[in-house]
Amino acid sequence: MDLTSFIEAATPLRALGIIVEQNGREIARHLWEGSCRRNIYSASKSFTSAAVGLAVREGLLSLDEPLTDAFPAELPPVVPENLKKAVVRDLLTMCLGQNQSYLGGEERPCYTDPDWVRGALAQPFPHEPGTRFFYSNVGPYLAGILVQRRAGCDLVHYLLPRMLEPMGIQRPTWEVDPQGNTFGAGGLFLSLDELHKFGLLCLQDGAWEGRQLLPADWIAAAASRQVENDVDEYGYGYLFWGGPEGSFRADGKYGQFTILLRDKNAVITLMAECRCQGRLLKTIFEHLYHQL
Repeated sequence: MDLTSFIEAATPLRALGIIVEQNGREIARHLWEGSCRRNIYSASKSFTSAAVGLAVREGLLSLDEPLTDAFPAELPPVVPENLKKAVVRDLLTMCLGQNQSYLGGEERPCYTDPDWVRGALAQPFPHEPGTRFFYSNVGPYLAGILVQRRAGCDLVHYLLPRMLEPMGIQRPTWEVDPQGNTFGAGGLFLSLDELHKFGLLCLQDGAWEGRQLLPADWIAAAASRQVENDVDEYGYGYLFWGGPEGSFRADGKYGQFTILLRDKNAVITLMAECRCQGRLLKTIFEHLYHQL
């Protein structure tokens, strides 16, 4: 694969590194800076999705479980009717029924109440769950909390033996809330190659070197259109974004992508420090997709 035109277009967008793999073989790689662990921001959400899929397989939770059963101790004094209708699945599709930002990156350091679960459930629920897409950190955070409570450990230690260590990924840093819980909506630090391994795992339907690490049916559902979104026409899965040419991706702020191209049996992984990540994503498809 010829990366020349892509490098020219991506350099001013502050790309840091890219890997392209197809049919089990790396066909392109370019580093603008040395590969080290960096914050993958909201691409972390897709790792939380993987944790939920594992927890479902292990019988720790169900997507149809009402949130009122999952978080009984943190419910507001008067439970809104729409909150009563919300289930775990709504945490994964950004269709929880809320329409206000909470747990954003600039907001989190300012909270005085350390109980973010109670704070998240205290936000208004003006819409019926499952009816409106609203991108928020609340859903993946609560989903991650539920896995941790049912598993009896944080997300890092839950995923280490089940997914990360078998792929050769040593214990990563992951942001925690004031009570020490993994923040499943963001703050996971990985290298370019480590993020790429996750993309490959998803492309391979959860299989890695002969072992089924993630449930194949979970990956099929998570990285496929579950709902429409309010950003583009490509839809949203279970904490995965849909994209051009039938692609799905883990997507983090400033251009942290691992993109599944099932029609090409390929994965493209990129890290960047780009403030116009939509343009960066478009550049990937304009310069690389049709070379596959």
